[in-house]
Amino acid sequence: MHIPDGFLDPYMSAATYAAFLGYLVYALRRVGNLLDPPKASLVTVLAAGIFAAQMLNWPIPGGTSLHFVGGGLAGILLGPYLGFLAMFMVLLVQTLVFHDGGITALGANMLNMGVVAVLAGYHAYRYLKPRTGEFAAALVGGWLSITLAGLATGLEIGVSPTLGYHLDVTVPVMTVWHAALGIVEGVATALIVARVKALLPEVVAG
Repeated sequence: MHIPDGFLDPYMSAATYAAFLGYLVYALRRVGNLLDPPKASLVTVLAAGIFAAQMLNWPIPGGTSLHFVGGGLAGILLGPYLGFLAMFMVLLVQTLVFHDGGITALGANMLNMGVVAVLAGYHAYRYLKPRTGEFAAALVGGWLSITLAGLATGLEIGVSPTLGYHLDVTVPVMTVWHAALGIVEGVATALIVARVKALLPEVVAG
């Protein structure tokens, strides 16, 4: 799902960067003091875990690659703003140090995995929890987060004429493959949330 350099045209890169930077400023204002020890420790520990999970990649046709995302988990455990900042740490290090995702595509990758995935997981969990129970809500939140992130990636690549694939290829491929992996991500998310809730119930933002 990490879009490399050259997959997006300059207009899409600029638009996604503008949206990402705007959300970054908003998120920083909402979270307050990031140097507060409880906040800093939660964000860094979760970012480290998500970073390790994302290092497993499977190439797929018509898009970029398939891997665990962790955005839904970040949203459920940290909320929409701290969760976004945790994903920002992960993606920034991956881009600048490991070249996993292009610098020109960082805005798009942050929108997909840091905004769409985090917000989808967070809101799905909050909405479903009183209706379906905690485990099912976290499972659906994890599944929905990676599925919608894959859809957003397919839209961005398909709209950009640079790569040569169009929406009729990129959207189905990216969405269907990530929806399939989303079952695994959903179960993993639910299990992790249940374990964290048992040990540290005050951590779960939802």
